[in-house]
Amino acid sequence: MTGHGTIEPFDAVDVIRAKRDGGAVPEKALRWMVDAYTRGYVSDAQMASFAMAIFQRGMERDEIRVLTDAMIASGERMSFAALGKKTVDKHSTGGVGDKITLPLAPLVASFGVAVPQLSGRGLGHTGGTLDKLESIPGWRAALSNEEMFAQMQGDVGAVICAAGSGLAPADKKLYALRDVTGTVEAIPLIASSIMSKKIAEGTDALVLDVKFGSGAFMQDIDRARELARTMVALGTDSGVATTALLTDMNVPLGFAIGNANEVRESVEILAGGGPADVRELTIALAQEMLALAGKPDADVEAALDDGRAMDSWKAMIRAQGGDPDAALPTARETHVVTAQTDGVVTRMDALPFGIAAWRLGAGRARAEDPVIFEAGIDLHAKPGDRVDAGQPLFTLSAADAARFPRALEALEGSWALGEHAPEAGPIVRERITA
Repeated sequence: MTGHGTIEPFDAVDVIRAKRDGGAVPEKALRWMVDAYTRGYVSDAQMASFAMAIFQRGMERDEIRVLTDAMIASGERMSFAALGKKTVDKHSTGGVGDKITLPLAPLVASFGVAVPQLSGRGLGHTGGTLDKLESIPGWRAALSNEEMFAQMQGDVGAVICAAGSGLAPADKKLYALRDVTGTVEAIPLIASSIMSKKIAEGTDALVLDVKFGSGAFMQDIDRARELARTMVALGTDSGVATTALLTDMNVPLGFAIGNANEVRESVEILAGGGPADVRELTIALAQEMLALAGKPDADVEAALDDGRAMDSWKAMIRAQGGDPDAALPTARETHVVTAQTDGVVTRMDALPFGIAAWRLGAGRARAEDPVIFEAGIDLHAKPGDRVDAGQPLFTLSAADAARFPRALEALEGSWALGEHAPEAGPIVRERITA
């Protein structure tokens, strides 16, 4: 709190009014607002009002840059300059069955590039990367900065761990506020939230996987494109080489939705197999990351097929205390849904499958809730596949059979069988650069 006698250079109400009335907030006033909120001078009520004004009125590119920079300035900045090798990170806006970080980080690291993947836990229907990895016996998410550096500098090259509390503390405070005030979807606030942490992390380059469709944060492709362009501009303005891929999230990615089952599917990709869509997106993002790291000719597919990426994965898991060869948790209770008629799967909406997996225990409703590693859904068919009556379509897994009815309720009307296969578009729709 500000002590007695200290005179603040701005007034929160003036800043709120400026944005409420559609104006641009001057740079010094905007920097003050973020700083004053972080130290408790500006109240939650005032910041909520400001966030709603941003939600309704938007922000100019330069305002978003200043907002992001002010959030970075609220905490520590890391630097990987001493590593002596290029660093490149990836951020996904999240989706159903999105386990891409798991095979991607070791794949890129197998080319001698450092990958500092500071990840989060899941809230809502998407499980977080750390939740998935914690299903591996012994694996730990919390690393000190020294451990993280050592892992990237040595032969391992990749690290997937929890972000320290010192990065962009203003974002942590504002993020919690947005969640309870109906301002989550504001593009300036999403973009500054994601990019403040990624820029503070100190990576040389960043690839963004911005998803659209039923199971995505931004369901509308035009809004997803606007978010991608805003984030690419922020990275570029901050000296981080940034590109984005706009990717389809109308159908779950791969066949596994959950935690332990998504690790299994990731290992299949690293063994040169796995579902075609997961492999396709992993390769596309790896090529993008390696191009930004100065290796545009890297043969990514060869590294998946000849075992190099798998070696890199095992080294990364061992470095964080995990046993890459240990058995993963499996569910005590399963429930199989079968096709009632012969036909072709014409539709499988991602979002209801994400909600169903969450209801089975694969996600958390509150930050303090535990995640049940073995809970989730395994698909046996995807849109375009022909099935016979009685053939399994998907299997639900849970620790307790009492969870099945509500999960099945979420799935009502979310998939369909018909006579003709739907037209399948590419997963990667667009590439967005500065």
